[in-house]
Amino acid sequence: MTEAFKSYEEAVQWLFLQLPQYQRQGAAAYKPGLERTESLMAYLNHPERDFKSVHIAGTNGKGSTAHMLASVLQSAGYRVGLYTSPHLKDFRERIRINGMPIPESEVLRFVQEHASEFSKMGLSFFEMTVGMAFDYFAQSSIDIAIIETGMGGRLDSTNVITPILSVITNIGLDHMQFLGGTLEAIAGEKAGIIKPGIPVVIGQYTEETLRVFQSVAKDLNAPLIKADEQEHEDYFSDLSGVYQRHNKKTVQSAVGQLRTLGYTIDQEHILKGLAQVQKLTGLMGRWQVIAQNPKVICDTAHNIDGITITMAQLKDLKASQMHLVLGFVNDKALDEIFDCLPKSGLYYFCAANNPRAMGANVLFDFGRQKGLNGQVFDTVSAALQAAKSEATQDDVIYVGGSTFVVAEVL
Repeated sequence: MTEAFKSYEEAVQWLFLQLPQYQRQGAAAYKPGLERTESLMAYLNHPERDFKSVHIAGTNGKGSTAHMLASVLQSAGYRVGLYTSPHLKDFRERIRINGMPIPESEVLRFVQEHASEFSKMGLSFFEMTVGMAFDYFAQSSIDIAIIETGMGGRLDSTNVITPILSVITNIGLDHMQFLGGTLEAIAGEKAGIIKPGIPVVIGQYTEETLRVFQSVAKDLNAPLIKADEQEHEDYFSDLSGVYQRHNKKTVQSAVGQLRTLGYTIDQEHILKGLAQVQKLTGLMGRWQVIAQNPKVICDTAHNIDGITITMAQLKDLKASQMHLVLGFVNDKALDEIFDCLPKSGLYYFCAANNPRAMGANVLFDFGRQKGLNGQVFDTVSAALQAAKSEATQDDVIYVGGSTFVVAEVL
């Protein structure tokens, strides 16, 4: 049965509102398990079997790594599907081929054709979006797809694919209410993307997490490649965050594995791909400089590992004064995060327009307990405007803490 959606906007609105969406609702919308996705794939005639794929999981860096690898493959002349989440500005950012977002007409067609059945199946927003991506890739004669997990790995909806290569970027303490309270437990969930006989590239690791990966890979007879132990060039990338050096190593290890699988990827393709990630894939929000004098930097780092690294890079800029426009969602453990924020900064606490946003007053009170000099603002735009009005040309303004805060600024 075809639903009477008249426009792309109506179709996307239905996707957002039909069922709880984790991005907006948090834990209430989390639906672990692959049963619904497997039923969805069967209903769609198994599009996930019609294209080759690389599967990428990790606490931090998986989005950057996915975009970097897609950019390199595009530079080598391949037609590359890219599925990532969440989006910053437009739903269509999640599903791309060679950097071009899925057409609005294709989103509308897919929702019109399947909305009625999806409602009966009780699918989540994420499951429907995965189905849309895989259906679009299957119909578009791509050479390969780069698929980023949403959360975890073992029970993530994307884990219905059988990739030609798996990649795990790193493990950190995030989404612990879903994935477990220890690095080993979280590593076990991420290791769920390792498949029998399929090579897996491991980016960063600790003794605890490596033991988990090695055990799972051994049980599944999956070759395990440690990116940090391989020789790599420090190629330039337009993704300039210092944390990208690890992702570049991971990407080069992945490229090495793809070469052994028959993909023709030369050094010039790696050079071009890494240098033009934003242009070729449309990636936004990773240490993105959006203004100069004063310099304004946006970054989507939102957990302790990510924010620790971005704060270190921020301090290295040696600005006359740092202005930090910050907002967080309400499931973040703020104690550790606030401990790593610079005491000398001026803080503009705000809440993004999202049901999961933590109140700016809560952030202000927490910051005051930690000795931070802050103000409260009703909106992200008001906070940024205040920072701009107070900053001199030699200062730096950092915008972050949450994907939603960055989205409102870009």
